[in-house]
Amino acid sequence: MSPSPLNPKTTHYEFLGPAGTLAISVGVPILTYAQYFACSEVAGGCPPALSLHTTCLRVLAALSDPEWWKSLWDTEATIAYFGWYAFCVVAWALLPGDIVEGTTLRDGRKIKYKINAFSTFLLALGITTGLILRNGPEAFTFIYNKWVGLLTASLLMSFLQACYVYAASFRPGKLLALGGNTGNLIYDWFIGRELNPSIGSFDIMSFNELRPGLILWVLINISMVCEQAVRRGGFSQVTDSMWLVLAFQTWYVADGLYNESALFTTMDIITDGFGFMLSMGDLFYVPFVYSLQARYLAFHPVVLGSLRTLGIFLFNFWGYYIFRTANAEKNDFRNGSNPKNLKFMTTARGSKLLTSGWWGRSRHPNYLGDLIMALAWSLPTGFETPITYYYVIFFTFFLMHRQHRDDKACQKKYGNDWDKYTKLVPYRIVPYVY
Repeated sequence: MSPSPLNPKTTHYEFLGPAGTLAISVGVPILTYAQYFACSEVAGGCPPALSLHTTCLRVLAALSDPEWWKSLWDTEATIAYFGWYAFCVVAWALLPGDIVEGTTLRDGRKIKYKINAFSTFLLALGITTGLILRNGPEAFTFIYNKWVGLLTASLLMSFLQACYVYAASFRPGKLLALGGNTGNLIYDWFIGRELNPSIGSFDIMSFNELRPGLILWVLINISMVCEQAVRRGGFSQVTDSMWLVLAFQTWYVADGLYNESALFTTMDIITDGFGFMLSMGDLFYVPFVYSLQARYLAFHPVVLGSLRTLGIFLFNFWGYYIFRTANAEKNDFRNGSNPKNLKFMTTARGSKLLTSGWWGRSRHPNYLGDLIMALAWSLPTGFETPITYYYVIFFTFFLMHRQHRDDKACQKKYGNDWDKYTKLVPYRIVPYVY
């Protein structure tokens, strides 16, 4: 298919091009499985008490054993995962919800989105709570026991979706992402060739961003609470650290789902295509990596005590306050409201950029709140292992890369006005630091 004015050929690569995207496509799944085997009861600890030499021998022995490869697959877990995804689709279709319009696309269209992610979340929590109350905590330890099989099933779903949307992007009339039309199969398949791929009114990208992975993240945490409850003799014996992790992450997910409409102004929806990068991130990485702290606490309980519990709670609240108030300022301003009388500059394009409030302190204050919360989620695990801090370390580099992409796009969009703006707001994420 030859390039058109509406779908120009992409002339620049990210992630070091096809070789880099191939390395990420293979490397991220490997690292995610490795994280489990480096921090699990089955492996012998977090990390296992093994020398580097012994660890290498065990890894080589496993990789050369066909039975080990077979152990990554679990038919029962695969049926459960695909059933979970089907449940989310049916809930999207049947539960009532408002219809909202997204931003205007390059072809003049505005996609209509059904808003009912929070309702789906409440339904899933209701069913889960009923199951646990009726049958006890042992009825919901399935996720802990089937971890590897569920991980493999989510990876399979991610791969199948990436292949489908890539193939479907070649149908006539498709609007392509400006960054995913290089003509290189591996790169475009990873980045996402089509912008906002859909099946009828079912928008694949926005659905995956909010429903199956995010809600499953909370259900995984609940399963870890149940696992600890079974081991320790009931919910009354579940540790304060586990309750903190469950509360923090459940609130974070609930907040995102409740404010679903805010998703439709993000870079993911407006400019990015949907490929393996996002399908893997939404379905595979988010629920199974972000829940590491709860999984660790399930087999390695940590008791914090009142003072440390209060301190971590306040630290997380501080991060949430920054995250929520910063996003509220931005959303109000984009919707034509300025209740705080924030200062702004007007660009030659007519766009307005905030230069006071949280957005005057840094160009991405919401990222600062996100990072504070990420650290707060890891602190309940204590300091016996660095592995449980993997999320906050990864998230720091992820947000720095995202900030770099966003700033680069703004530089291209606003030109000299962006240079003027960066002088008014010099800090990227952390005021006075970065």
